[in-house]
Amino acid sequence: MSQAHTSRVPAQPDTRVPATLEEALNPAWLGEALAGAAGGKAVTGVEQVEVIRTVATKVRFAVTFADGAVGNFCLKGLLDVDEMTARGGPTCVLEADFYGKVAPVTQVRVPEAVATVIDREKQQAVTIMRDLIVEGATFCSALDPFTADDAVQSLEQLSRLHAKSAFLEGADWIRPRAAELAKMSYVTPEMLQELLDGPRGDNLSPKVRNAQNVASAMKALAARDAERPQFMIHGDAHAGNIFRTPDGMGLIDWQLLQRGGWALDVAYHLNAVLPTEVAEVDERRLLGEYLAMMRNHGMDMPGEDEAWSQYREAVAYGFYLWSITRRVDPPITNQFADRLGKAVMRHDSFALLGVC
Repeated sequence: MSQAHTSRVPAQPDTRVPATLEEALNPAWLGEALAGAAGGKAVTGVEQVEVIRTVATKVRFAVTFADGAVGNFCLKGLLDVDEMTARGGPTCVLEADFYGKVAPVTQVRVPEAVATVIDREKQQAVTIMRDLIVEGATFCSALDPFTADDAVQSLEQLSRLHAKSAFLEGADWIRPRAAELAKMSYVTPEMLQELLDGPRGDNLSPKVRNAQNVASAMKALAARDAERPQFMIHGDAHAGNIFRTPDGMGLIDWQLLQRGGWALDVAYHLNAVLPTEVAEVDERRLLGEYLAMMRNHGMDMPGEDEAWSQYREAVAYGFYLWSITRRVDPPITNQFADRLGKAVMRHDSFALLGVC
């Protein structure tokens, strides 16, 4: 199984970043992109296996090389997108840089990236990885409910990432995204209120369903978080970004890689993956498990009461993300907004952040 425990630095071929699926599956282009992984052998055949289109496109494919060998890969990037979507290219560059710079120095289980093709001037990139499904992995659905035991496994992977936070020194390209999100430059208060008035807010209190409160809480959280020790965090660790292997769970989708407080990851993760009734019972115990993992990694962590306070505040981060989400299937958006919104209610997160 390809894992971060054996991750190598992917090749960075000097070739163009494809803008369409047709270009990405062109044998001549793939021969250039995969030259490092294939020893320079030409690609003589390409078979498309599966295409998954969300904001970014993921395409699984098999290639036949000139010597008859077959390789199975997955390419991720912005393909066949409009001009507005193409502006998200910097997140693809960020993900490619994760695989090129971060994955090889962590112990997080991730797909093995064989090549990253980056155009830094145009801020576009694609990442080519080994196809984990062919190697026996299964990918979780965003709506797959986790058990508390599952969450221990996924928290262990997050702790491995967080424990490598010394990497942040000198890595200014990993930014404090919570502070940037709090500016809400691309979602107006009116737009946010309209979203909250839809099905995603049906089971939430008027206080939590209020756009001004949501925005104010995120700004207050970002300000507090900036004053706390900064960790290297995933930023979007819901079940849809997790895979299972015989050796354990792993993480994908590094487009929100950021620096921030550990609680942003942990509070979002637990309340996104766990059904509300499970989180209510097990979240404090699971937080304790995470803190113990981090201390075992040699990290200095806050005491139980302070950690619980930070966790309760940080729930607002995940709720904010799913409050402003517009380009994900409604059942997924509604589920996450509901779980995280109920967590905000349960923990009285807005009041803790000074939003009354």
